[in-house]
Amino acid sequence: MNLKNFRIVSILEGISYLLILGVTMPLKYMLDQHAPNQYIGMMHGILFMMYVVMALVLKNKQNWSAYTLGIILLCSIIPFGTFWMDRKYLRA
Repeated sequence: MNLKNFRIVSILEGISYLLILGVTMPLKYMLDQHAPNQYIGMMHGILFMMYVVMALVLKNKQNWSAYTLGIILLCSIIPFGTFWMDRKYLRA
């Protein structure tokens, strides 16, 4: 597991989160179409779990402080947070 893989997962997680908020939730509640939310939601759930596990594993490899790890984990639940976190903490 390396930082490059974590960056890829973090970007995909951020995209899936935005898809849920901006596309599938309106489809679900405005047009009563549940299928897109189920599929994107499942993908997002898997990506989110990968994001958290990878962040915890990389904490020691990257010598992140508890504060930095907290920010990185918090960014996963804030819209556009993973994109900001990638720029601020992961780019070399």
